Amino acid sequence: MSAAKHFDQLMQLPAAVRQYLLITFNYWSFTLTDGALRMLVVLHFHDLGYSPLAIAMLFLFYEIFGVVTNLLGGYLGARLGLNRTMNLGLGMQVFALAMLLVPAASLPLWLAGVPWVMAAQALSGVAKDLNKMSAKSAIKLLVPKGEQGKLYKWVALLTGSKNALKGAGFFLGGALLALLGFELAIATMASMLGLVWLLSLVMLKKDLGKAKNKPKFTEIFSKSRSVNILSAARLFLFAARDVWFVVALPVYLASKFGWDHWAVGGFLAVWVIGYGIVQTLAPKITGNHEHQGLAVGAVPDGRSALIWASLLAFVPALIASAIQFSFYPEASLLLGLMLFGALFAVNSSLHSYLIVSYASEEAVSLDVGFYYMANAMGRLVGTVLSGLVYQAYGLAACLWISTAFIGITAMISIKLPRQAVE
Repeated sequence: MSAAKHFDQLMQLPAAVRQYLLITFNYWSFTLTDGALRMLVVLHFHDLGYSPLAIAMLFLFYEIFGVVTNLLGGYLGARLGLNRTMNLGLGMQVFALAMLLVPAASLPLWLAGVPWVMAAQALSGVAKDLNKMSAKSAIKLLVPKGEQGKLYKWVALLTGSKNALKGAGFFLGGALLALLGFELAIATMASMLGLVWLLSLVMLKKDLGKAKNKPKFTEIFSKSRSVNILSAARLFLFAARDVWFVVALPVYLASKFGWDHWAVGGFLAVWVIGYGIVQTLAPKITGNHEHQGLAVGAVPDGRSALIWASLLAFVPALIASAIQFSFYPEASLLLGLMLFGALFAVNSSLHSYLIVSYASEEAVSLDVGFYYMANAMGRLVGTVLSGLVYQAYGLAACLWISTAFIGITAMISIKLPRQAVE
C-alpha cells in the first residue's frame, strides 16, 4: 500500500483519534530517547570508574527538576495549551542531547565533566515531564465524558506502549554504546528526535487543553482529596521501584554477574517491554475490557489499588531473602524481577487511570501535573537511595526498602474512594 493511501486513511479517522495517535507517537519517540540516554549514561560512567553513588548523583537534577516541572507544568498547560507544553518538551530534549556533544575542552574547567552532564540531565528531566504531563492530560480531553471504560483502555494503551518503548530504549542505549560509542550515539538520537519535533510543531492541534478561565498560580496545588491521596501513594510506589532499578540493578548485574553492555541493556529492555505489555493488558487483568465496542466489567477504584499494592509488597521481600541466603541468587533475582514487573505494571496502570479519572475536566493538567510531581518526587527519593544504599549495604537492602515503601503505598490506598469517579 502506498504512503499516499496510508495518509488518506489516516486523515479519514476522527479528529480525536488522529490527535491521540500523534500524541502517542510523540510520547513514544521521546520515551525511546529517554530510556536510551539513561542507559548510555549509567553504563558509560560505570566504564569510566564512577561509583554507584556518583552515577546516581548524575540523575539528581533530572529528578529534582522533574518535581518542579510537574508542579509548574500543569499550570503552564492550562494557561498555554498542552500542544505548546508537549512541543516545548520535545525541543528541550533535543537541546539536552546536543549539550552532551559539546567537547569538554571548550567548557570552563569548573563546568566540564560531571556538572555539565548533570545540567544536561536537568534539562532532560524538565523535557520528560512536560511531555508526559501533556500526553496524559490530553487523553482526558479526547475521550467522551462518562466513558470510563474507554478512558481506562486508552490510558493503559498509552502508558503500556510508552514503557515498552522505554524498554527498547534501554536496549538501544546499550547497543549504541557498544556499536557507535557515546558521542555518535547521542548525535544519532538528537537528529531523529529533531525530526519528530518538527512534525509535531506542524500537526498537533492548537490550544489543546487550554483552560477557558486562566488559573491562578496559587491553584497549582490540588484541592481534590482523591488526587492528594493518590499522589501520596504514587510517590511511595515509584520510590519502591527506583530504589533498586535506577543504579543498583544495572551495576549489580555488571559487577556481580559479569554481564556486558549488551546483556545488561538487553535484560532491562526485556523487563521494561514486558512491563509495558502487561500495562496495556491491565484492563483485562483487572476485569474491565471492551466487547463489541461496549465496556464490560467494573472500572477499577481505590479497593483495586489496595489489593494490587498488597500483592506487590511480597515480591521484593522474597527476592531480598533469596539474595541474602544465596538461594540461586542469579535465577531468583531474574525470575523475581519478572514477577515484580508484572505486578508493578498493573499497579502503575491502575494509578494512571485513576488520576485521569479523578482529574477536574476544567483544569485537567493542574491535577495531573500535581500527581506527576509526586511521581517525580518518588523517583528522586528512589534514585538517591539506589546509589547510596547499594554502595553501603548492597542490593538486598535496596529490595527491603522497596518492600517497606510498597507497604506504605498499600496503607495510603485504604483511603482512596471505593467507587469510580465520573
